[in-house]
Amino acid sequence: MSFASFLQVTAIAARVRQTCRRCGLAAIVAALLLAESLVALVPQPVLAQAPNAASAPGFWDPRRRPERPDIGRIALIRFMTEVDYPPFDYAGPDGNPTGFNVDLARQICEELHVSCTVQMRRFDTLFAALEDNRGDAAIASISVSPDARRRADFTDPYYRPVGRFAVRRDARIGDVRPERLEGKKVAVVAGTAHEQYLRALFTEAEVRPYPTAEATREALRRGEVDLLFGDGFGLAFWLNGSDSNNCCEFAGGPFLESRYFGEGVGIAVRRGNDTLRLAINWALFRLWEKGRFTDLWLRYFPINPY
Repeated sequence: MSFASFLQVTAIAARVRQTCRRCGLAAIVAALLLAESLVALVPQPVLAQAPNAASAPGFWDPRRRPERPDIGRIALIRFMTEVDYPPFDYAGPDGNPTGFNVDLARQICEELHVSCTVQMRRFDTLFAALEDNRGDAAIASISVSPDARRRADFTDPYYRPVGRFAVRRDARIGDVRPERLEGKKVAVVAGTAHEQYLRALFTEAEVRPYPTAEATREALRRGEVDLLFGDGFGLAFWLNGSDSNNCCEFAGGPFLESRYFGEGVGIAVRRGNDTLRLAINWALFRLWEKGRFTDLWLRYFPINPY
């Protein structure tokens, strides 16, 4: 049993003794055993082992090299990406698409030796555009989920969503296990999977919902809250940028939980377009094998979200 679970059982035991002063020993023991079994059913935070600062995530097994697919029928790949999701997708100073996803799409085309275009669309229109053949592939940090799979087919994941805590540098909060955050004020964006995760697993923390990610960061910077919990990628981009004024840093984690944050992020193609899906899979493996994926990752994420 984890220490967090032990504390939960201990709390339940105290309630049993207080409310059942006349119960026999056997009844109390039975109640405690039931409490322990119920606590065991409560999901615990999934904590990933963070790679070192010079590494990047990789879902590719070097022992399983994909065969080069027949790409003779692929002359052009029309990539689509989101309008404004920095550092993955956003408009550059000249108005053209830029960001990690855009650069990765262009590297995929270079590896396949095909031409490509990248157009920006609202995120909520990407699946419809694929279905209507207005684009061939959507590379827009789309989390693979059962609902998403009903709209499109996906390549292998090229990164995985992650939750991270951030604290002020002078806070000296390094241990963010649930039992250590009792009474701590934690900022989170209201209505997100991160809020659901906090309320389900960090039950002793004082959750403070805010309307936007910017509002949570400002609350942390001003000292209105003790911690901030949110998307690790957005936080890494913020911590590394000038907007944070070097106020804060990651603490604990990273936290990976597919039930809340998704099973991974892949590139979407039209249902049944296995030729393009397999070609992109092969190109992603080759980019990772050559180190180009890692170089691109570290260029955008010098503070590793993991």
